[in-house]
Amino acid sequence: MTDMTPRAGLAVDAALAGFLEREVLGPLGRDVDAFWQGFAALLAEFAPRNRALLAMRESLQAQIDAWHTERAGKPHDTAAYKAFLTEIGYLVPEPADFRIGTQNVDPEIATMAGPQLVVPILNARFLLNAANARWGSLYDALYGTDALDAAPARPGGYDEARGAAVIARGRQFLDATFPLASGSWVDLAGRDTIALADSAQQVGTTDMGVLLKNNGLHVEVVFDSSTPVGATDTAGIADIIVEAALTTIADCEDSVAAVDAEDKLLAYTNWLGIIRGDLSESFEKGGRTLTRTLAGDKTYTDVGGATQTLKGRSLMFVRNVGHLMTNPAIRLPDGSEVPEGIMDAVFTSAISTLDVEGHGKFGNSRCGSIYIVKPKMHGPEECAFTNDLFDAVEDLLGLPRHTIKVGVMDEERRTSANLAACIHAVKDRIVFINTGFLDRTGDEIHTSMRAGPMLRKGAMKSSAWLKSYEARNVAIGLRHGLSGKAQIGKGMWAAPDLMGQMMVEKVGHLKAGANTAWVPSPTAATLHALHYHQIDVFDVQKHLPEPAGLDDLLAIPLAEGANWSEEEIREELDNNCQGLLGYVVRWIDQGVGCSKVPDINDVGLMEDRATLRISSQHIANWLLHGVITQGQVLDSLVRMAAKVDAQNAGDPLYVPLTGNETGAAFSAAKDLIFKGVEQPSGYTEPLLHAWRLKKKTG
Repeated sequence: MTDMTPRAGLAVDAALAGFLEREVLGPLGRDVDAFWQGFAALLAEFAPRNRALLAMRESLQAQIDAWHTERAGKPHDTAAYKAFLTEIGYLVPEPADFRIGTQNVDPEIATMAGPQLVVPILNARFLLNAANARWGSLYDALYGTDALDAAPARPGGYDEARGAAVIARGRQFLDATFPLASGSWVDLAGRDTIALADSAQQVGTTDMGVLLKNNGLHVEVVFDSSTPVGATDTAGIADIIVEAALTTIADCEDSVAAVDAEDKLLAYTNWLGIIRGDLSESFEKGGRTLTRTLAGDKTYTDVGGATQTLKGRSLMFVRNVGHLMTNPAIRLPDGSEVPEGIMDAVFTSAISTLDVEGHGKFGNSRCGSIYIVKPKMHGPEECAFTNDLFDAVEDLLGLPRHTIKVGVMDEERRTSANLAACIHAVKDRIVFINTGFLDRTGDEIHTSMRAGPMLRKGAMKSSAWLKSYEARNVAIGLRHGLSGKAQIGKGMWAAPDLMGQMMVEKVGHLKAGANTAWVPSPTAATLHALHYHQIDVFDVQKHLPEPAGLDDLLAIPLAEGANWSEEEIREELDNNCQGLLGYVVRWIDQGVGCSKVPDINDVGLMEDRATLRISSQHIANWLLHGVITQGQVLDSLVRMAAKVDAQNAGDPLYVPLTGNETGAAFSAAKDLIFKGVEQPSGYTEPLLHAWRLKKKTG
């Protein structure tokens, strides 16, 4: 049990209360007693509303389940289905035409287009790496990955042939993006001989090079003949530094395992370090202790001779948790746990107020805004709840209205189907909408769980609903004025080792009109940044079609008429079970919420709870409809446990699943499948949290 202390009728973890009072409220000059009284009053209003919204989710799902059960074996009737969804309030009327009114938005979000990182907030080292990924070495990114149509460089000495290929690719990028008035960058004699075809692209000089700009993004060409690369380069170019991760989301949600006050305190402490600018992390590397800190700003001299600065760090969002979960860090007067999303809203906003009021070393938002991503909201009522909650948090902290901006994750079916109404509910604070295949597919399966067996996961990617979802998200955002005021984002490239493939495929996100997209690492951000030089997204957005209707979006991805072989069924089941076990065992045993998990073919993929949701819901669906049996599932789990054990053999902290089938990790995996139908919206958090707490408490 943690040590709890009374605050205005609440029971608060003593360490958490002390942290907030000493490190946040004190420097802000806020009255501690008044804060706790205000927080208690806020909870008294919003906790019951939160519970009512969750009850509404369950009521709608029960009615949808009953509708499908009554029509089992009958052909799907699209018109009748839409009428039914409208009747029960799942579909709501479109709002009258409107434009969002968000003000005071930083350019990284509103008027610039570039990569976005999502990073687990509990890992300070990863958090620092992501925050510092605003600028990245193109030479390093090319040399160390397969982006050059070749395997990454092996450890050891410098590979001159590979280095030459990197330099050649760098010159190719410069010629395509910043053409010279005459000749090629390949023939450049030196820094002083640069004359661009478009002189407006050259914005200044740095101590070591020249600063260029294209499509709103900066590139620094570094000249340094004292380095090994620069010394052998004909022009003395040592590197090309590109502006990469414009924004980063510090994630309190899908990528972390935060189940109690101890975990939440670490999350809030790391966020405080980002906001104050003093976050640091020491680690051992090559027999030495290294300390990582936040990068400073980049200084340059503009073409008029004046000294200017560019931000050296990503603009930071913080992703709060959704409406579902509660946390034992705070107990309400009736003894129940605090809704975790409400606690996140108050604590992360209070910490971020230090930035708004000028207490940070560097400053995050230069426009005085706080950026919070809110995931897993179902429909406009839940978005309106978040808007009201943020109003109340602003009042509690004495902030001007709409200081707190919101990013809406369009990853639940009821939000997708009512996206215009969802945007309208937060129209004066919205700065972000984003699509996500995994969670959206997990909700797609759960919503229509009783309609019949679903397509195989791979086939989902070419289904009608997914294509409609991706296109409608962008089109609806544009219709309501997000371009130039907010981000329209696309989902994660999940394979951090397959950068060559990413460079071929991920440009599609820009062609679809997204002015940001998620990447799995700083290196990936550096490479993906090249796409934004290649394509002017804001120009693309001007020529996209209006949003299509709902018919395709509401098309259920049923495997109608499928006649899978036993081998195909086994292959799909093994794929799901292997991925599920590989993720769950790290979550439960080690508290790792996001990591590179080898898939069934030993390809490392960035996995988080969204991955787990789709896998567990897919197996549960096939079980429910008799495609597979419980025995087949158990057999697959045992076989895949052996594979996962082998994949983790080099991890000294790893506890094997084989021979430990009654342990917390294997038990959690079974529960996620066999109790999958009854889980709220198919979410994995309730079971994961319960088993992780059991593991932590012994």
